[in-house]
Amino acid sequence: MAKYSTGGGSGDTGGSCELCGATDASLETVNIAGARLQVCASCAQHRDDAKGTSSGGSDDSEPSREKRAAQNAARIHDAQQADASHWEDGADYDDDQLPYLVSDYGRRVTEARQDAGLQREELAEDLGIDESDLLAVEQARATQAGIGGSVITALEDRLDIELADT
Repeated sequence: MAKYSTGGGSGDTGGSCELCGATDASLETVNIAGARLQVCASCAQHRDDAKGTSSGGSDDSEPSREKRAAQNAARIHDAQQADASHWEDGADYDDDQLPYLVSDYGRRVTEARQDAGLQREELAEDLGIDESDLLAVEQARATQAGIGGSVITALEDRLDIELADT
């Protein structure tokens, strides 16, 4: 059975890997997930240091895994900002922010549309919006669907209802 250590014990593993329990004549001490363990060669690949070399302590010359991840994320972000061509032109959601909506806005839109005798496709066409956007509002998924405030305003005006939470 594998033994797990945080490095506080005597260090005697009885000749078995502290991760997999395999008996191996050549055990090495490595840091894995912040713990110093004596492991076999196949388990040593899971060590914390990126180079794959065993070290008796922390190697201050190599950045931590978290620091490397943050550096990589920053490089990706910088590359995306340098080439923003993948963003669609003219999409400025700050100009069409979704207001806070009343809790039952989906039900209100559905009932008002039905009371007006309109099919979903008729109302969407009348307002010049996609039917899928109207369906998202009726299903109370406006936020998830990225519906803009202009759609909510158009629905309020056309159906004479209040959807924005004031």
